[in-house]
Amino acid sequence: HNKQYFLSCCFVPKKTLTMADVEETPVEEFEEEEEEEVEESGDEEEEDFVAVGGAAEIKLFGKWSFDDIEIRDISLVDYIACKGDHATYLPHTAGRYQKKRFRKASCPIVERLACCLMKKGRNSGKKLMACRIVQQTLEIIHILTDQNPIQVVVDAIINSGPREDSTRVGGAGVVRRQAVDMSPFRRVNYALYLLATGAREASFRNLKTMAECLSEELINAARGSSNSYAIKKKDEIERVSKSNR
Repeated sequence: HNKQYFLSCCFVPKKTLTMADVEETPVEEFEEEEEEEVEESGDEEEEDFVAVGGAAEIKLFGKWSFDDIEIRDISLVDYIACKGDHATYLPHTAGRYQKKRFRKASCPIVERLACCLMKKGRNSGKKLMACRIVQQTLEIIHILTDQNPIQVVVDAIINSGPREDSTRVGGAGVVRRQAVDMSPFRRVNYALYLLATGAREASFRNLKTMAECLSEELINAARGSSNSYAIKKKDEIERVSKSNR
């Protein structure tokens, strides 16, 4: 009896709750709060999207815009890649442009210039050094000309590519030179080669840095000046091919 009494004292029966005792929160209030939260989150997403869209313009080295670049030679528009998908922040895309013929035409033109600087065995593979030289070159061009340096590079390439060349025709000991037209793709390739070679030769055993020599070469070539190594070689090639027509 004592045990039963003790248990009855410890475990008091709970009061049964009725529906009247529970304070009901209306369902409509919950729905309104959820709708307000969704609207607020939607506004935040739209604001974020607008902010990201405003900073979408791609500039080379964070400075030079590709939007106003004009390729004045209509035949080279497809081979000088500097607009749309070819606009990059750095001239270093790590693309495998040598795997297929003509694929390097889609390589950004400033990156192709950087690749042309990695010539002679001691410079091969040093692409970060080449990118730094290109960056310094663009800065110097902007200071000297007060133009978009990418436009100066494009103009230099257009002016430096020979339009005519001569090839060897014949065989069995009888060989003569025959003048031929140069394709637009080869014009761009040859122009890049001449510009890089001229800058390299000018800076060799000289107090001038590579960036200073390259910027001088590009500015002279863009103006069509005969002080440029590339313009002189182009005129010489066209003169020889003219005599072999």
